[in-house]
Amino acid sequence: DFSLENTPQLGKISDLDQQVWILRGQSLVTVPRSNSVVPVTVTVLACKYPETLEKDKGTPIYLGVQDPDMCLCCEDVEGQPTLLLKEEKILDLYHQPEPVKPFLFYRYHSGTTSTFESVAFPGWFIASSKKDEPIFLTADRGQSYNINFNLHIEA
Repeated sequence: DFSLENTPQLGKISDLDQQVWILRGQSLVTVPRSNSVVPVTVTVLACKYPETLEKDKGTPIYLGVQDPDMCLCCEDVEGQPTLLLKEEKILDLYHQPEPVKPFLFYRYHSGTTSTFESVAFPGWFIASSKKDEPIFLTADRGQSYNINFNLHIEA
């Protein structure tokens, strides 16, 4: 449960095809898990003001990467909700006087997997497709893309 934390939790994310997230330039890319691959360490921090956001969608979280400090953000790019990595410190977002919606995701936990739905663009989820492709936002919850991820929090 992230709701009582005010320090980011660290973890690794993989998808159901055993692909992990790595940082390539300004993008998070999925590659097959192997001994030679070092996945990014993700930072997770719950929003301080969940009562101001929709209920029953999951825990509103900020989701970033450690080293360099960057956070995932959803913006409208030419009419398309787009997933971007921005140079933001997760604690700076956390300490804002109100939720910073472009940087927030509803983490919905089901069994061993989680989905990450954009707060700014309801119905749009973080997704992965083929290997060596960046993660992105999709509104297609069918079978084309993977929107279910394993988030392994490290103690």
